[in-house]
Amino acid sequence: MRVSEKGQITLPKALREAAGIAPNSEVRISFEGGRLIVEPSDGASREAIALRVRRFSKALDALTGTGNPSISTDDVMDATRG
Repeated sequence: MRVSEKGQITLPKALREAAGIAPNSEVRISFEGGRLIVEPSDGASREAIALRVRRFSKALDALTGTGNPSISTDDVMDATRG
């Protein structure tokens, strides 16, 4: 996908349909974690938010039990500051 001199892009039809972005509809663009997020401004954006929350929850679940409980908070803070 190419960005025009005016900063414009054309979203492919398949992506627009998958995201629930209808022709002539309003979209919201945000910047999160180094990524641009384009989503419909209407109720369909709630579905996109719910999907991101489910993905985030799944990622957190994958981390469950991976920590080392023998390391103290002070040790972690010293390691991150040093």
